[in-house]
Amino acid sequence: MARIAFILLCHKDPEAIIDQARRLTRAGDYIAIHFDARGGREAFEAIRKGLANNPNVTFATKRIKCGWGEWSLVQATLHAIEAAERDFPRATHFYMMSGDCMSVKTAEYMHDYLDREECDYIESFDFFDSDWIKTGIREERLIYRHWFNERRHKWLFYQSFRMQRALGLARGIPADLQVMIGSQWWCLRRRTIEDILAFIRERRDVMRFFRTTWIPDETFFQTLVRHLVPEREIRSRTLTFLMFTDYGMPVVFYNDHYDLLLAQDYLFARKISPDAKELKKRLGDLFAATGVEFRISNEGRSLFRFLTGRGRVGRRFAQRFWETESSLGRDRELLMIVCKKWHVAKRLVSQIRSHTDIPCVEYLFNEENTPLPDLGGIEKSLEKRTRHRRAWVRMLFDYFDTDRMVVCIDPGGIDLIRDFYSDRSGTRLLDIDCEFSDAYLIGHARRTGLAGDTTPQSALERLLPTIRSDINSESDTIRDAEFEHCYRISESNAPEENARPLARFLGISEDEAREIASMHYLFSD
Repeated sequence: MARIAFILLCHKDPEAIIDQARRLTRAGDYIAIHFDARGGREAFEAIRKGLANNPNVTFATKRIKCGWGEWSLVQATLHAIEAAERDFPRATHFYMMSGDCMSVKTAEYMHDYLDREECDYIESFDFFDSDWIKTGIREERLIYRHWFNERRHKWLFYQSFRMQRALGLARGIPADLQVMIGSQWWCLRRRTIEDILAFIRERRDVMRFFRTTWIPDETFFQTLVRHLVPEREIRSRTLTFLMFTDYGMPVVFYNDHYDLLLAQDYLFARKISPDAKELKKRLGDLFAATGVEFRISNEGRSLFRFLTGRGRVGRRFAQRFWETESSLGRDRELLMIVCKKWHVAKRLVSQIRSHTDIPCVEYLFNEENTPLPDLGGIEKSLEKRTRHRRAWVRMLFDYFDTDRMVVCIDPGGIDLIRDFYSDRSGTRLLDIDCEFSDAYLIGHARRTGLAGDTTPQSALERLLPTIRSDINSESDTIRDAEFEHCYRISESNAPEENARPLARFLGISEDEAREIASMHYLFSD
């Protein structure tokens, strides 16, 4: 009977890792864990302590710091494989997974599934002839050396790339290898794993080559398996169900995806939302069950393409209406706070949160790192948030399960404000009138890159009138638009004077509004 050694790469949430390891080893399988060295010693020790009495758990021979697209991900995998191959001689299969993966079948079903065929499951398509790479650099991943991380050191990454190309420093691919590409989530037989470990000990030239390729976790194992294993023993597919949005981000699964996931012809699914606690519990209970029959319909990808292609209403997936004519919802109310001094608006928002139950989101169209919930990746880019603004805000309404929500917008976003006012939803606007000292404007110029620490005072004095004029112009544009349900509070007013428009904006009593407006440092710089 198949016995699986799970190869787990993870970097956070020690409690979830402990639960995952206990669940996966409950039916006699094994797990080898590589916990990213960036995750901290304390978290790693908590995992070791939590699993100390489990003989079916081992840890990678070495912990390293991992970065997306780097060789470090492959090296971490190899360290975990070495530990699993050494400590679990009865393991027949090695299954690569991450902390975001969960089983969608029983352990009994998995063992039977792997016993059906003597083969390896790994996507492996020809690197040059297939269309697996949709965007970005292609051949350049291999023929140039990549020493820098594209996400952390973008400038160095591309400068190095351009320099090599300009100097004609392209290198050859090892002559006996046909480079393949595919998903990094695979399941390999023990014999294949042993052949890979032997190969990398002998072929240092291949190791040197892959160490400086870009995104090698999509090519290293895929190429070696195809090189070492007869084609008839390879199934070019992954056993982990995953889908990507049209932005190239992984689709995230939530509580109401349970039935859909069980119906797919896969053993695991990725990515499960950290907030999908009910889904995690149900899948965890399922793994240890016996005698369960699964009706495989495998409609997941086609259903997702259909729904995302047409727009949708329903709860199986979060609602997405990318078209510009879409609505936030006729019965919903968007409350926009407009203020050039972001810290003032954020303080007001903190007061609103503490005195009401209205969800509040800060400068979601202006700040890349504003705190936002995980909504499948669209939240990670300002460009995406702005381009599909109504869809994005509607997803937030759905996430918070509310019909009223406060958002902060910079006065320069007049087009955003007009767009939301043209929606069928209810819309209100609170314009915060602030005073701008020369010292504040100088700080603003430095924060926005208009000036630096060494900019002469004479240059700053010439710049200040222009900045002040721009700020006044933004404020005048909003006032001239004469938006309905527009209210205004001012730094020059007493809290009692600001309470009335604030109460009407939020739909609360004036006493409650007075408490919110009475923050003594609300307008302080």
